[in-house]
Amino acid sequence: MQAGPVTRRNFLNRSAILVTPALLAGIAAPLGAAEANPARKLKVVGIGGHPDDPESGCAGTLARYSELGHSVTVIYLTRGERGIRDKSLDEAAKIRSTECEAACKIMGAKPVFFGQIDGATELTAAHVTAMTKLLSSENPDVVFAHWPIDTHMDHQVASLLAIRACMALRQRAQLYFFEVNTGSQSEGFLPNTYVDISMVVEKKKSALFAHVSQDGQGIWRQHHEIISKWRGREAGVSAEQQAAGALVMDSGSPEPQQLPFSKPLARPNTNSNSVLLRVGRPAVR
Repeated sequence: MQAGPVTRRNFLNRSAILVTPALLAGIAAPLGAAEANPARKLKVVGIGGHPDDPESGCAGTLARYSELGHSVTVIYLTRGERGIRDKSLDEAAKIRSTECEAACKIMGAKPVFFGQIDGATELTAAHVTAMTKLLSSENPDVVFAHWPIDTHMDHQVASLLAIRACMALRQRAQLYFFEVNTGSQSEGFLPNTYVDISMVVEKKKSALFAHVSQDGQGIWRQHHEIISKWRGREAGVSAEQQAAGALVMDSGSPEPQQLPFSKPLARPNTNSNSVLLRVGRPAVR
């Protein structure tokens, strides 16, 4: 039998044959336990390359975890030392660290600084070991990190450190990826599950706006307001709800439970954005 030319559309349609109910059940995070068993408190960690990255990518989701009573920590790979023109590295680091603390207070999170330098980040065995030790001390149930395909090297390094560290944890956390400035930074990010943050969108915006040195309000208007509305539209949510979020694929956590505020696509074979990305473990916004 002779196969026809492979196009993006027929590749996705053929791939959809593999999407069984059991596989779709794997697209989940342990947040289901938050409502099913409120007594169980989760440890949640977000990892970003710079101050304002976790706020841009998953502040709404982190705020929802926090509001449910879970422990949330944000690890910043750098202090954004090269992010303020005409300021020395130390001056910029001080300003941006203060902004991180203000943003984390809004999200209900604890800020932690990993200690690498903005624009000079490295992926080495020593840094993987250090990140693994840091994550081990947090003992996370869920980790959020940059989507690794990104035009910014610091974002890539943060993502790969998170991936390697999560793989080395004795107690495996569920690892999820978030997108930032899709198109100009994150690339190839195709979500299949969406987190509704309409009830905490003002917290997300306020956390981002806390980064005054980076014009957080401009970042929201030019990038994340647009992508939030688009992701909501993809998920079939009204524009008023301003849904945001994107979960890639949990490739086999032991007892997957559905996010209490997520919306999986109902017909993966009819939506090009629903292809399951087999990249190892999960991903969210």
